[in-house]
Amino acid sequence: MATNLFTLNSDMPMTAFTRESLVAGKLCNDYDFSGAKTVRILTPITVAMNTYKRTGTNRYGTPSEMQDIIQDMTLTQDRSFAITIDKGNDADQNFAKNAGKMLMLQIQERAVPEFDTYVLNKLATKAGFVVGDAQPLTKENVCERISNATAKLDDKEVPAYDRMLFVSTNTYRLLKHSEEFMAVQELGKEALTKGVVGMYDNMEVIKVPAPRWPANVNFMIVHKNAATAPVKLSETKLHKDPPGISGHLLEGREYYDCFVFGQRAWGVYSEIDTSDGKGIVCAPPAIASNGAMTSETSGVKFYYTIDGSDPRYSTTAMQGSSAYASSGTTVKAYCTKAGCYDSEVTEYKF
Repeated sequence: MATNLFTLNSDMPMTAFTRESLVAGKLCNDYDFSGAKTVRILTPITVAMNTYKRTGTNRYGTPSEMQDIIQDMTLTQDRSFAITIDKGNDADQNFAKNAGKMLMLQIQERAVPEFDTYVLNKLATKAGFVVGDAQPLTKENVCERISNATAKLDDKEVPAYDRMLFVSTNTYRLLKHSEEFMAVQELGKEALTKGVVGMYDNMEVIKVPAPRWPANVNFMIVHKNAATAPVKLSETKLHKDPPGISGHLLEGREYYDCFVFGQRAWGVYSEIDTSDGKGIVCAPPAIASNGAMTSETSGVKFYYTIDGSDPRYSTTAMQGSSAYASSGTTVKAYCTKAGCYDSEVTEYKF
């Protein structure tokens, strides 16, 4: 005699394992996208200090008009889903697919992991520090590598508070065997539900499963106020017997993006595993006295600015392999290539 599983388990459909978002609410939320697809950030540029002169004119120094750097942030991710649950099919399965529960399941299994994956990839690729290391991580060197990264942030005067350490499951496996790593039991169960699995160097350690983790990244350090992941629209709809459907129609939409702030980009550090030809970080440009740019990485595109702004984030960035400017002008340039991580920024003063 055939066994009817729907009769035995009519109210217990088998679902996949799910987890909450590991990045939602952890980044800066001081920027409002209400009523706009693009937000423009204007950052004033301060000037160097002078030695005060007690005689003559311009005793404080020669006045110069304050300049600024502009960064445009435009939302690009407009994602959606639509599912129907036919009333007849649902009845044949003893109404196992409760519409409300299935709507939540779609959010947990699809929307949340996709959001995390996108945000973490943007943080990794747009970090102020994108550092390749050909030496594989081990339990003996993992703490030193993380400490070297924190020193980079310290030297850029990034505040020591509100830093987060995102790690892959493999990096966490190495880290948790270090004597320097604080035991997770001290955080308690509430912290575990938010993805936090420990503390290291005053940073929450957040372990991210492989499907959501950027390719070939060992770990990332992210200061809360160095980036933002605005969600302008997040909605779900449950329609009962809409026109043309006998049953339920489930719909949802997520409109969001992730941005690293150009003037705070040094608050994001991404270490790339370049061992055995895995991750590739573009070699930074070399700028000749005639403005010609070259890179040890073939097939790259060069972007540069001459107004002092970081070309990775600035609206004034120009593309080209020659960046000659007038005497006294500083050129900032980087290079990029599909499938590779962007290079560091090179500065050259003509």
